[in-house]
Amino acid sequence: MPDRLDERTWLTTGSLMVLAVVALAVALIYTRTIMIPFVLAIFIVSLVSPILDFQVIRLKFPRPIAVTLTFLIVVVIIALLCFLAADAIQTIVATAGQYSDSFAKLAGRVFPLIKRWGIDLKQEQIIADFQNKILQLATSALGTAVGIISSFFFVLIFVMFLLAGRNPYAVRSGVRADIDQQIRRYIAIKIAVSTLTGILVWATLSAIGLDLAGVFGMLAFLLNFIPSIGSIISTFLPIPIAMAQFQQAPWVIVFIIAVPGTIQTVIGNVIEPKWMGEGLHLHSITVLLALSFWGLLWGITGMFLAAPLTAILRIILMQFDTFKPIGKLLAGDFSRSETQAG
Repeated sequence: MPDRLDERTWLTTGSLMVLAVVALAVALIYTRTIMIPFVLAIFIVSLVSPILDFQVIRLKFPRPIAVTLTFLIVVVIIALLCFLAADAIQTIVATAGQYSDSFAKLAGRVFPLIKRWGIDLKQEQIIADFQNKILQLATSALGTAVGIISSFFFVLIFVMFLLAGRNPYAVRSGVRADIDQQIRRYIAIKIAVSTLTGILVWATLSAIGLDLAGVFGMLAFLLNFIPSIGSIISTFLPIPIAMAQFQQAPWVIVFIIAVPGTIQTVIGNVIEPKWMGEGLHLHSITVLLALSFWGLLWGITGMFLAAPLTAILRIILMQFDTFKPIGKLLAGDFSRSETQAG
């Protein structure tokens, strides 16, 4: 009888959680215009809050001055990132036509070879479609960049108010302190690792002589914030440019893939885990599912935020005995809970 009651309790709890997740997902989609900048602002404030606390507590700066200086640091960093991203997108748009012609020449060499094998492809139509796709992608990338840069205006507004409302002397403990500590550590280490990855990828591709090496270095920095799949995407991104530029040297194309791939593998599997320690306590399958879920809700921004948001959810779930098994499941702990074992 107790087992049956326990089973009914779990079924009821599970059903309510499914309904709550669906309702929350709908709310997050509907409010994404406001929630995305707000969540980004929370993460930024969590990262720079030690700077504000240090100025007020250690340096004895007046709180308004400390808030202003901290906010200016955030503005400078965001402005620098926006400038680099805009410059990268502008470079891609400016060179899209040039590489479109290069691809057309490459196709002119490849299609006759394919035709000798008895495969007749519509060369003109395929080349025209490909050139149109390149221009569409470049235009879409420019529009996306403008949208991201404009959204940071709202991020800065939220950052300003969150910094102004922070009390440096408040002693934080419990769940909030755990969330602050884990997320701050994760973001700080991720920034350091991504910066190292971007610099090494840029230096390697520049040494090889690949065009747009700086753009691919910037993309490697940004995509490294997307767990698991980001580094894979950034490794294969230079292939079209490499094929167009090094048509006579296929071994260079292999080198362009292999070296940055090795760099990202070593950093992602050796250096980052060593710096991160226990990290966010999330199983790799959980991270992949989180990428899909948050990417469905908030697009590319959701994929950047997927890991820390899921880690926050796990910390909250671990505070309730009823939801502890779910929190353990997110961390890849499949052992029975103490209450079940009893």
